[in-house]
Amino acid sequence: MSEEGEEKRKKMSVGIFCSCPTNIKGAIESMLEYGYHFIVTQLAHPNYTREVQSKVPRAIGRTDRVLKSSEWSRLLVGQLSPNIDVDSEVDHIREHSTDLMNQELGFASHLGVPAVWITLTKPDNVQFARVLNDKLGSGFSYSVWVNIPMVHPSRFSPIVDVEYDTWDWWNDFRTYCNYDKRVGVVLDLCDVKHAIPTAELNRWIGEPVKAIVIPTSFFLANQHGKPVLSRLHQDIIKKFISVDVQYIIKNDTEGDLTLYVRYLNFLGKKLYVQDTMSDFVQGCEDFLQNPLQPLTEHLETNIYEIFEKDQVKYDTYQSAIYKAVEAFPKEGEVEPVVMVVGAGRGPLVQAVLNVAYTLNRKVNVYAVEKNPYAINTLVDRVNNEWDNRVTLICQDMRSYEPPEKADILVSELLGSFGDNELSPECLDGAQRFLKKSGISIPISYTSYLAPLQSLKIYNEIRNNRPADKTLQFCYETPYVVHLANYYQIAPPQELFTFTHPNWSEMINNQRYKKLRFRCEQACVLTGFAGFFDTVLYKDITLSIHPETHTPDMVSWFPIVFPLSEPVHLQAGGMIDICFWRVESCDKVWYEWCLQSPIKTGIMNPGGRSYFIKKH
Repeated sequence: MSEEGEEKRKKMSVGIFCSCPTNIKGAIESMLEYGYHFIVTQLAHPNYTREVQSKVPRAIGRTDRVLKSSEWSRLLVGQLSPNIDVDSEVDHIREHSTDLMNQELGFASHLGVPAVWITLTKPDNVQFARVLNDKLGSGFSYSVWVNIPMVHPSRFSPIVDVEYDTWDWWNDFRTYCNYDKRVGVVLDLCDVKHAIPTAELNRWIGEPVKAIVIPTSFFLANQHGKPVLSRLHQDIIKKFISVDVQYIIKNDTEGDLTLYVRYLNFLGKKLYVQDTMSDFVQGCEDFLQNPLQPLTEHLETNIYEIFEKDQVKYDTYQSAIYKAVEAFPKEGEVEPVVMVVGAGRGPLVQAVLNVAYTLNRKVNVYAVEKNPYAINTLVDRVNNEWDNRVTLICQDMRSYEPPEKADILVSELLGSFGDNELSPECLDGAQRFLKKSGISIPISYTSYLAPLQSLKIYNEIRNNRPADKTLQFCYETPYVVHLANYYQIAPPQELFTFTHPNWSEMINNQRYKKLRFRCEQACVLTGFAGFFDTVLYKDITLSIHPETHTPDMVSWFPIVFPLSEPVHLQAGGMIDICFWRVESCDKVWYEWCLQSPIKTGIMNPGGRSYFIKKH
């Protein structure tokens, strides 16, 4: 990564709240000079009379000529008038507010602002949502920023009877708007005395948070008299770094406005964790990828290159091979036969040769690979790197008939869900040429499921449907995703385990299991995240399970099994999912359905939308 790209990734986007500046162009120029990127301000000026039914031409606000169209569309978020109350119980107030809101939304569209800012002040906002949803449905292109407190004051007030969770307000509002991807949330940062609980903060990470509002009064003075944020506020901002939210300064004190944006830029660099994973996944966050079909589609050079970048994985494999070869008896100097099945471009073959060199032992190495284009690379390596010490076989491991049996069978056929690239079927076929006393690396692997809230992924599926696919097809397809904008509702639970070699007389790789999860707090279920871990040999393991993830390993992202509609969950509620792995003579597929809190149809029956081909 270049230094320029690295700097860009760390930089914070910071705006400032300017309720109603006298000179909007001057205000924008000043804020840009201070280092801010945009301002939030009212579009309809309070000095103008608002008679929407009047036949006399009236101005609503400033003329659009005070700014260029490129400035309206880049530098300004338009706030709706705060006195609008379309959910009033008083008819004439509700009707007048609806007229005003329609007028201001139309004006926002005319100006071309990128986003409009609305504030929710009470739990019931169904009329608000209806008016807004009507505009979104009619093709208005701006985003909607819904502003609410991160923690409602009623939660710590000694005089109120009802405590509000503003997440409920937000959840109701976006549900009325049919989870439109243009509707996002802006959170007022909680103060230090009334910190948001960790579980609730994690839930917000799974929401489309567009910005966080920070009052200048929240800043403390350091030993140099410069504004800084408390450790609590820094920890909250660190949580949102991976989601790339924006920050809005709300000036409620006296002070130099340049210092706040400078500090936030500094904080972005300080809090952004640079590690192997964050560098590797740059730009892949929440990007949907289709799982590989390695048995029917030859992998391309770029895929092999990505695999081979993960030195941690291959170092761990090499450690497992080392232990297995080291344990092989030395009597009679019999050379252990090591077969690498699915050799690709040879990283595991190189690991075997490294072990042989380190242990100073002769090893009879076979590389079995069916991709003729990868064989091209392997031929070159055999001749020019490996000194013809490797026997190269261009065949499918399930049908290959070797001249001798293997002592150690090595493979890297695992997918994001462990078995989803047909490792069980491949290794069951390959074990024909493994001695009864032989070792498989890996020995076993286990898949896991966890309930997931990610409206980002739900909308990615809904809004990026290929022209030749139905929505049903898209929601019945699992996706490999580096999860960023998500909330894991409960810890993962073990699903299916496969062990190798499998000497059962009747090998059956079909599976069924029912899992039950408890929901800690109200949230929205949009699907399930899948993970796996594997035992390579003895105590040597690899894992993408969130609680045991192998440090710095980047090879596998989680897999996501979507639901076709979001499901609302209550605190303490139960989630029951039934999950199947099914196979026929030519394919393998998964099916899944909910039994609780609602019953859903079984998704992907018969593999109608997604399956893994065997041939």
